[in-house]
Amino acid sequence: MLVYKFGGASVKNAEAVKNVAEIINESSQEPLVVVISAMDKTTNALEKVTEAFYSGKLELAKSLLEEIRDFHMEIARKLFPVNQHHIFDLIGRTFYHLFYYIQEPPGRNFNYEYDRIVSTGEMISTQIISEYLNFSGIKNRWYSAKDLIITDSNYRDAGVDWLKTEKAVKQKITPYIKNDKCAQRPIVVTQGFIGGTTQGFITTLGREGSDYSAAILAYTLGAREVTIWKDVAGLFNADPKVMRNTILIDSISYQEAIELSYYGATIIHPKTLKPLLKRSIPLQIKSFYNPKQNGSVINKDYVKDHSIPSYIFKTNQILLSIFPKDFSFIAEQNLSRLFSEFARTGIKINLMQNSALSFSVCFDQDKIKTPVLLRNLEKIYNLKYNTNTLLITVRHYEKANLEELLMGKEILLEQKSRTTLQWVVKEKTAEQV
Repeated sequence: MLVYKFGGASVKNAEAVKNVAEIINESSQEPLVVVISAMDKTTNALEKVTEAFYSGKLELAKSLLEEIRDFHMEIARKLFPVNQHHIFDLIGRTFYHLFYYIQEPPGRNFNYEYDRIVSTGEMISTQIISEYLNFSGIKNRWYSAKDLIITDSNYRDAGVDWLKTEKAVKQKITPYIKNDKCAQRPIVVTQGFIGGTTQGFITTLGREGSDYSAAILAYTLGAREVTIWKDVAGLFNADPKVMRNTILIDSISYQEAIELSYYGATIIHPKTLKPLLKRSIPLQIKSFYNPKQNGSVINKDYVKDHSIPSYIFKTNQILLSIFPKDFSFIAEQNLSRLFSEFARTGIKINLMQNSALSFSVCFDQDKIKTPVLLRNLEKIYNLKYNTNTLLITVRHYEKANLEELLMGKEILLEQKSRTTLQWVVKEKTAEQV
């Protein structure tokens, strides 16, 4: 059995959807589970809807929803020449219910509202693609991931209940895959990013969580391999959109890939690799533009892990320094309280460093979470912080050209270990250059 995951860029328009159908049609005749993200920038657009809805800007939320609905209708019109196809009613009903939902005042839990609204992107994209595959003669069965991946109620970053998930997947998908009466190979289409509680509430697994969804399903089904289809040729030692002369990494170990994802490499989701490692399921990263190219593979082989340096850039960072108001030491009691505040707010620390009288952390700026954290901390501590900073991480920095990385940048914080070098930097002002 194989698991394929297609991201938003791979289904951004009608031609892209047709390309996905061709990749599926020409793949191995093994049973196949296809995990699909929202189309193009739909998740970003639905996040704006959620923010407008939660802020009481109803007309803006409705206008944004109309644009999203029309975008999906236009793709469907190019895929289904027959206007009577029921996909048009399905799209219309989905957005009608969402229009109706935002007429009511939002609840107090922003993250719950976020999951309820933003998950629509994956639901509608998979329904369109599933219907198009059937329309093209590629028979498949659509499943709601809300009924497959069972989670807790930690909205926007839900934790997976592995026992209940494995039971749900085996009850719902396995009988279809093992059905001897099926004339064609069984193909499952479902959503990435989405899960559901035992009470039936929809949840999401964290931004870019579709890769994780593919890994969860591969783990529970005992898949032979997972392939993530990207708009790049594989795993590079840096983001080709940020750095020139990047190098394709054809093979890397699970452990090294986990390190890279932990530090923020966007090619793979940080949680994706752990379930694959547990069952030794290889992960391929391939280009949907050139599906016959080999791409990159993540598996047990660690021989090439240290051969070239890797560069990771995380933008929109906050560097926060925390000082006790009474000049006491930053001891275990203070650290325990600080970590509790970060955990309670749901903010993940990307880098931390402490001295006798201060504790500095770097984390992603978030419109909702960051102000809450700062308000809570400033009641007890003195704070200093820099916004819009850049976190640069270099793995295996011994062979790296470090001077070029720092040109025109001011170092605010530096941290070095045996294998990893990190800086928090800002662009130098005209006076500093």
